[in-house]
Amino acid sequence: MENIKHRKRVYLAWRAVSTQACSSEEFSAADVQVKGEGIAVQESVITGGKMGTSLGTYSTSFPNKHAVSVNVGSSLMRFIKGFGGSTQKKLEDDLDVKIIFPPTRTEDHLMIEGKSGEAVSKALEKIQVIIEEAVESPRLDYSHFVSLPLAVHPELVDKLFKFQNSILESGSSLEDDDSSEDNNPEVKDGKQQLSNLEAKLKDQDGSEQVVVNTGSISIVSYPPKASKSSSSSSLGIDKSIFIRPRTIHLTVLMLKLWNKDRVSSACEVLKSVSSEVKDALENRPVSIRLKGLECMKGSVAKARVVYVPVEEIGNEGRLLRACQVITDAFIKAGLVLERDATHTLKLHATVMNVRHGKSSSKKFYSFDARGVFKEYGSEDWGGYNIPEAHLSERFAFDENGYYHCCASIPFPEPMQTD
Repeated sequence: MENIKHRKRVYLAWRAVSTQACSSEEFSAADVQVKGEGIAVQESVITGGKMGTSLGTYSTSFPNKHAVSVNVGSSLMRFIKGFGGSTQKKLEDDLDVKIIFPPTRTEDHLMIEGKSGEAVSKALEKIQVIIEEAVESPRLDYSHFVSLPLAVHPELVDKLFKFQNSILESGSSLEDDDSSEDNNPEVKDGKQQLSNLEAKLKDQDGSEQVVVNTGSISIVSYPPKASKSSSSSSLGIDKSIFIRPRTIHLTVLMLKLWNKDRVSSACEVLKSVSSEVKDALENRPVSIRLKGLECMKGSVAKARVVYVPVEEIGNEGRLLRACQVITDAFIKAGLVLERDATHTLKLHATVMNVRHGKSSSKKFYSFDARGVFKEYGSEDWGGYNIPEAHLSERFAFDENGYYHCCASIPFPEPMQTD
């Protein structure tokens, strides 16, 4: 590229966005007045023609233009585009800028270019507001999580497969002795009324016309809502709401990592606390016991999440202390949402969750877990060692069926016995 001069400065900008600025004039600190901390802005002078960027080489829209490359994150591009491109168009029309999106959905950077540094700066501020709102919104789902994997124990995975198959095959039927026709109060009442009827129909004179013998009338009734033959589907239970046994884990922390830089930072944070975690565990292995079932978000009859409670063997609190070390490090690094930073950790192993179900109305969807609790409510799932902590990516899986591991740290290993 010809006629390009390079300078490098560091301005205060929101942590989520990194920028690379190119202009025919020197940007001042006032040109990038956005909240947050620590982003490097590299300035260049462009006199026109074609420009090479992280988005490739493209022709400039304005002579002597100002441009900024913004590390937004591929998962946030849709919020800046808006429905049918409406948000993008409004920004471009209102501020006289052009927003150029990357050619593929996996790239994290977009380009803002305009006739003046002020226009580009204002567009950058607007985009940062959009991103802030998107990140806090449930419309942007959690992308990663810190977990304690349990699927490394084949015996637990086998038990969960048997649990799932047992529920689906048996239909988790409710043993309700009062559900039969003879004990149904509505049917009883109908029979009584008919038996008492033996009606004598009379004509308008009051003379007897016909006698109806109700003994020959068959009674039709609807089947009861809950019966011994209830299927799993009629109870709201299908295979999709079961957690995949090969992904069973304990969740420590949920994260929204919307670009590669944040994922890389999260990996480094986890690795950096390895020695502190071992100290919290007193350099001794830690094991848990899984027993029973509990219900979260709803009642047993209208359950939304069913999980197995976790108890640290020995009840020393070492595991929770180690988890707190990890959580504190991620909070300090600015990788945890403010509302999540105040949550109290309750370790549990989820086995059924309607959020994974195929219902078209998941927000209001629940299932009847009374049969599940009757059969497995006191189940002893066994004791298991915790071998490591993972930073895992949601919706991505490895060759063994577990979540893709971005980074991991080992826990102290149990002593080998002969």
